[in-house]
Amino acid sequence: MPKAVARRREGYIHDVTIDDEHTLVIDEPEASGGANEGPSPTRALAAALASCTAITVEMYAARKGWEVGQVEVEVEMGYDEKRTPSTFDVLLKVPEPLDQDQHDRLLAIAGRCPVHRALAAETQVVVKDRIEGPLPA
Repeated sequence: MPKAVARRREGYIHDVTIDDEHTLVIDEPEASGGANEGPSPTRALAAALASCTAITVEMYAARKGWEVGQVEVEVEMGYDEKRTPSTFDVLLKVPEPLDQDQHDRLLAIAGRCPVHRALAAETQVVVKDRIEGPLPA
C-alpha cells in the first residue's frame, strides 16, 4: 500500500517521504510561524490537484491521439474561517485548438482525476495512534 511518512526536522519543517522513494519538504509560511522552507500542507494539496488534473487530461488526450500542447492547470483555494480549504477553483489551459466535443470531453475528464474525486467525495480518513516506548506508570 502506498505510504507517506512525515518526520519533523525543526519547527514546522517536515521531511515527507513517499514510498521510501521521494522526499518533499512541507512547512508553514513565516506568517503562520514556519520558516517557509516548503509549501504548507494545504498548498501541497492544491499542487496535487493541479498536477493530477494535468496528468489525467494529458493521458486521456494521448489515448485519443489529440494534440493538446503543454497543458497548464491553475488551482486557487478559498479558505473558511478556520483556515481550512473550502473551495478549489481549477482552471484548465490547453494551448492547442480543440473542437467543442473535444473541449467538453477534456473538461469532464479533468473533473475525474483521482485527487479531485477524493476531495469531492470527502474520502474517509481514519486517524490511529501507535505509541512508541513505554507508557508512564
